[in-house]
Order: sequence, then structure tokens, then C-alpha cells
Amino acid sequence: PIFSIMEDLRAKFEANKQGHLFTFYDKLSESEKSTLLEDLSSIDVAALPTMLANSLELEKAGGGDFQPLKSLGSVINTDKATVDAWYKKGLEAIGSGKVAVILMAGGQGTRLGSSNPKGMYDIGMPSHSSLFRMQAERLRRLQVIAAAAAGAPSVTIPWYIMTSPMTYHPTKAYFEAESFFGLSPAQVTFFNQGTLPAMSEDGAIFLETPSSVVRAPDGNGGIYKALEVEGVLADMAKRGISSIHTYCVDNALVKLGDPTFVGYCLEQGADCGSKVIPKAYPQEAVGCCCLKNGAVSVVEYSELPKEKTELRGDSGELLFSAANIANHYYSLSFLQRMATEFPAHVAFHIARKKIAHIDLQSEKGEKVTPTAPNGIKLEGFIFDVFPLAEKMAVLEAPRAAEFAPVKNAPGSPTDSPDTARAMLSAEYEAWIIQAGGMLTGEGLVEISPLLSYSGEGLEALVAGKTFTRPLHLKKEEEAA
Repeated sequence: PIFSIMEDLRAKFEANKQGHLFTFYDKLSESEKSTLLEDLSSIDVAALPTMLANSLELEKAGGGDFQPLKSLGSVINTDKATVDAWYKKGLEAIGSGKVAVILMAGGQGTRLGSSNPKGMYDIGMPSHSSLFRMQAERLRRLQVIAAAAAGAPSVTIPWYIMTSPMTYHPTKAYFEAESFFGLSPAQVTFFNQGTLPAMSEDGAIFLETPSSVVRAPDGNGGIYKALEVEGVLADMAKRGISSIHTYCVDNALVKLGDPTFVGYCLEQGADCGSKVIPKAYPQEAVGCCCLKNGAVSVVEYSELPKEKTELRGDSGELLFSAANIANHYYSLSFLQRMATEFPAHVAFHIARKKIAHIDLQSEKGEKVTPTAPNGIKLEGFIFDVFPLAEKMAVLEAPRAAEFAPVKNAPGSPTDSPDTARAMLSAEYEAWIIQAGGMLTGEGLVEISPLLSYSGEGLEALVAGKTFTRPLHLKKEEEAA
């Protein structure tokens, strides 16, 4: 049978100009032959030429007709009663078991000086909680709020965690070692994003070893296919999920499962939604949510012409100001459709890289380590599907309460553990003052996510009291 499989695969790969992947086949051991055949079997080799051609076409095209968003909801500029109604609608959906959360956690903390998954990183708050712990405890608190609103004994929000092949095992092991941070193991599902083979400029797949190809993660846009392949969509349907909130692990302020955002998207009848924040200044290096050729899209900062970024309205506000923060809403039916339509109707983005590979001319399959970019990796971006949405909703939220990215090394002036710490502490201080408390002294302030999700329920604890910084407010049962 293995010979038959090999012959069929070889014929298919040769027909698509990838026969070179069998260069060392006859010299491989039986187990190595099986490894190679298994690896090649997972590649849709017939689709690669079209995928590459579409991607090169996208790269060449560039530009487009860019216009500001026509319709933008805003937590910042909307009356409290309306925002409260969105919140209530979202909370009802959560309370009735219809909302799930997807966490994109495929990255390692390399730039932070750690080889662990980024979610395991401790940004240095008084609790020394990792990003994973903060988010798990916010989810627990949201479940308590939703259960109280629904008059139910408990509410469960399924949490799907997308890892990469590099972070899957350490992430799973970390959650198990930490007893899932008090969540039920049954509500947490780990799944892997996909990979795509790396290629030369003319589309020839590189060999990593004589028995395996060079692969790279297919970008966060790979989520759509991965949700289907890994059985997540089927699991969501089985659980009765209809709305999904998706976010990225490195936002220390993220409101996962945000009822206001979910409620707004439901109110709009949206099948896809994006939460954005106002740009800090015109040239800020962030993707911008705007109209591209008439469709809601995220345009990279390098793609938007300078004169567009500086356009202002009658009141002096930036017209292209909706900064993308990888914070999205989907209906289940939209995700099911995207599993088929992405990447069929969406081109991948090309990243030119230095790709180490096996020298096909060498007798023993020696490795070549290039000193300049020699090949391409294809990446899908999660927002590439926005133009395919029938009804797209965009909600603007305040930066200070929503976005504290942890991307750069400690000590960096922006998007670092230091800046995230300062933003978290400032947000917690605001909650205490809003609830009638006062603060004195210097240092960080932290409020356990198990006490409050977004500032609610603190009055009985803090009203009329003065607290000295540094401060860590937590539930009595939490360990010291």
C-alpha cells in the first residue's frame, strides 16, 4: 500500500511541478518515507499555483479607492441608555448560552525575552498573573454576572484557544498545571492554526529535511479553515452557539466576551464585526478600518496614502481614525461560510524571508542557510474576510479601557509590559474613584478580575474609603 500511495502522490506532485520533493525518497528509511508521504498528503498541491498567483496579483495591485467609514457605532459618543441597552442584549445572549470566545494564542514571547507562549507572560502586576490567568479570571467573572442577570445557577462560556504547532503543547500543559484557572476543563478547547509550505519565488516548495517540507504558520487568517478542520465549528453548533467574540492574547486590557460589543453587533444584525479604537495621531502605525473599493476593510498603515491619514472633518476629527486591534465578532453561520470561502475568494499576503532549506544538488541533503531573502511565506490576515460580510458592524471603544498591547521588550517606550502595566493600573484607579473610593501614595493598583469585570460591583468594597498604593484588591478566598 505504501508504494501505491507514493506513486499516486508522486504523480500528483510532478503534475504540479513539485516532483523535486521526492529527490531523496529512495535513500530514506521506511519510517522517513512514511513521514514524507504523510507530510505531502496534507498539502493541497493542486491549489498552490492559483493561491500563489492570486497572492502575487494582490501584492502587485496595491492601492485602491479609500474612503472613511460611513457607519460607525461608538461607545465614546453614544448616550448611556443606548450603550446600556447594547450591554443588556449581549449579556442576555451570554446568559442563554449562545456566546463563545476564541483566543488567538499562537505567538511565543520571543520579543519579550521568553521562549514560552506569550499568554504565559507575567507583565509585572502585583498579583504576578500571566496574561492567560487574567483573561481566564475575567471570563469567570463574566459568567457570574451573566448568571445573575439570567437568574440562572450558572452560565458557561466556551473558550476556544487557537495555538500554533510551537505553542500547543506548552499552552495545554500550563492550563492543566494551573487547574484551568478555576474554569471547567470541559469548556476550554485547544486547537491548532494551520501551516502552509514555504516556497521559492517561482513556487517550488522547499525541503526542511529530506523527509519533510519547510512550513510556516498560515497567519491569523488561517483561523477560518482551522475552525473547520479541527472540529471547532461542529462543536459550537452542537453547543448551540450563535455569536463568537475573537481576540488576541497580547492585549492586557481585553474584555473577552464583551457584552456591549456582542450586543451592538446583534442589534445591527451583523454577521461580522470589528471593535476599533481612535488613532492616537494621524501617522500611528496601526491598521485602519475604512472603506476600500466600497467594502469595509482593514488597510495597513503603509498602504493608506499620507494625505488620507491626515484628512479631518468639520469638527477637526480624523476621518481615517478607526484603528484595528484584532478584536472581532462573528455569527456562527458566517464562520461556517468562511471555512469554505477563505482562501478560495481571498488572496494571501506575501512575506519575503530568508528560508533555510535542503540543497537538492547535495548528495546527503545538506542545509543551505541564505544571507538574503530567497523565498516566500504566505499569510492570511483575519480581517481579509471583512469584504465578504453581508452586514459588517464597527464599534469604536475608548483606548484607555480597551487596548494595552504587550508586544515589545521590557523598557520599550510603546506596547511593552511597562506601558501595559501603567494602563491597567490607571484603569483600576479609575474604577475605584468611580465607585467612591480614594487613593494616596505611589505605586501600582490592581483589582482582581474575580472582583470586577469592568468596574461593576465595587461600591460596597471601596465607597468612602481611602486606599494606599501599591494596592491589590482581591477576593478573600484568593491566595495571598
